[in-house]
Amino acid sequence: MEIRDLYNSKKILTGDVIKKGEIVPPGKYYITVVVFIENDQGQFLLQKRVQNKDGKWATTGGHPKSGQSSLEGIVTEIEEELGIKIRQNELTLFKTIQTEDDFVDLYYLKKNINIEDIKIQDEEVEKVMWASREVINKLISDGVFSSSHEKFYNYCLEFLQN
Repeated sequence: MEIRDLYNSKKILTGDVIKKGEIVPPGKYYITVVVFIENDQGQFLLQKRVQNKDGKWATTGGHPKSGQSSLEGIVTEIEEELGIKIRQNELTLFKTIQTEDDFVDLYYLKKNINIEDIKIQDEEVEKVMWASREVINKLISDGVFSSSHEKFYNYCLEFLQN
């Protein structure tokens, strides 16, 4: 059973934990981590989630396990879901969004990754692809891109313009 640390409204650890799927107590928050991986051609690495997860295209993300920092959590998610080892110093945290029960930390990684080197986590990911902004916009308009990740993608584009 996956255990997650809980934070207060200032993103400070409380010492409390919850199990995956449990209701977050009022005034407490967990961490969600998401990464946008862009190659030198300006394409983003997307993954199609398995049907029981929603079957939509999204970028890599998840939740740090208890005892992990946000940064450690996203490194773990990349390795678990894609089979790719990333060093923490390769990642840039570009935005944190506070929702009613979590903090979403958005990371950026500029890296050319060979699709052939990716070993997807079958329980989470159906397939992966490099997608241009045009392809991502088509996935969005076709309704097959995760709506939450669409919002995160727009934040990433804002970050890249600055």
